Amino acid sequence: MIDFLSQYINLTWVYWFLTVAYAVTIISIVGVIVSENRNPVKSLAWVTVLLALPALGLLLYVVFGRNIKNKRIISRRNRRRLRRRESARKIDFARLPHGDSAKNLIRLAHSLSGAMYYRNNYATLYNNGRDKMDALINDIRQARDYINIQYYIINDDETGHRLKDALIERARAGVTVRVIYDHVGSFKVKNSFFKSMQAEGVQVYPFFKVTFPGLGSRINWRNHRKLCIIDGTVGYIGGMNIADRYVDGGKFNEWRDLHLRVTGPAVRSLQYSFAVDWNFMGQPLIDEEFSNSAPLLPPDGEQHTPTQARGMQLMTSGPTGQWSNISLMMLKAISQAKKCIFIQTPYFLPTDALLKALQTAALSRVDVRLMIPRRSDSDMLRWASYSYILECLQAGIKIYLYEPGMLHAKSMLIDDEISTVGSTNFDFRSIEHNFESNMFIYSHEFNARLRESFLHDQEQSHRVTSNEWRHRPIYQKALESFMRLFAPIL
Repeated sequence: MIDFLSQYINLTWVYWFLTVAYAVTIISIVGVIVSENRNPVKSLAWVTVLLALPALGLLLYVVFGRNIKNKRIISRRNRRRLRRRESARKIDFARLPHGDSAKNLIRLAHSLSGAMYYRNNYATLYNNGRDKMDALINDIRQARDYINIQYYIINDDETGHRLKDALIERARAGVTVRVIYDHVGSFKVKNSFFKSMQAEGVQVYPFFKVTFPGLGSRINWRNHRKLCIIDGTVGYIGGMNIADRYVDGGKFNEWRDLHLRVTGPAVRSLQYSFAVDWNFMGQPLIDEEFSNSAPLLPPDGEQHTPTQARGMQLMTSGPTGQWSNISLMMLKAISQAKKCIFIQTPYFLPTDALLKALQTAALSRVDVRLMIPRRSDSDMLRWASYSYILECLQAGIKIYLYEPGMLHAKSMLIDDEISTVGSTNFDFRSIEHNFESNMFIYSHEFNARLRESFLHDQEQSHRVTSNEWRHRPIYQKALESFMRLFAPIL
């Protein structure tokens, strides 16, 4: 009897100890959430989940709710060294050959992240994966000094092997080849694919490798950037990953996307971005010279003519930054628009600020056009995106559903000389959780080229009317509203 009571008391003590410890943990996390002074709606949502569903809420918070703002991604000393290597001239904002709106945006970019402004560049716009891959492989084969390449997804398929073979060939020829891939984005790819490159002298590393016990601190933060720098003379940036579906469309009839081939001084900014991420992964600081030789030649029979891009600035953003750099740049550009705003994005889950800015512009009689895919590679994101359509239509925003296939382009055009192309989707994940990069271009010539591309896609899109959208099936309305609840973490 005494032994039984002793065991019972011990079990009771353990039970109450674990209960109290668990309660203290939940209350402490609630305290952390409140003390971070986040958006009140998001804070209240997390507090509600933690109190209503403690076990599930704790798991979800560990994976999706943690805040890593102001985490230093690179030391100040190394950042200064890279900036000196970037060696751009000090910006004289008053003398810039642009209108006031562009000057304001350039000033904001420099204030947010020290982004350098570069004149006299050229940009080739690719809107399909086949042409972009042909150009990229051709440039890689001409590399003489180094190749720095970074993608969210590098698949173990025909397109991935085509890139791998080209990189291995250059590595064997003595060219320094560095590769960064996102561990979550390329999670399905076998390690043997990357190890085969390492065995041939290619330096390959995953960004934020997801391992136990650090799962919760890494799985929600993804490096979504898509960059390539070759010998300091040619750079690539945009929305296309390395996978067959970007070339042949996959399950879609076509995969519409945008990517830039950049030549000129702005390539230095792409190198700076790559060097920061490379150093963040514990690798030595890249200290390579920029070549003064002529840019690499495009493929024979190249149909894409480079367009003069008089001014360029690379903007990067991520969950470690104090500000949502690219989001603030978009917000500033939208708020200054006087004539038009053309946006292409695969997923439209805007923050309240961006949504209100677009509505305000449309209500001010600015021509606001938003293009998203009719069919998407993610049904959850498609339904969540559709939930915003009616309130956009009510403000006068023109909505176009791209019909031929998957629209994966990420671009925005403002008035006559401001545009941006890059990896950033118009959604919460890109704005708050991903490491992203966008090239902001200040050029009448490039703006006209991007407008031409948008209007071509518009001809193949269906314009949604308010009457049509109000009469969509009830089940669709319910599904859209339900999926919108998950917008901040999709």
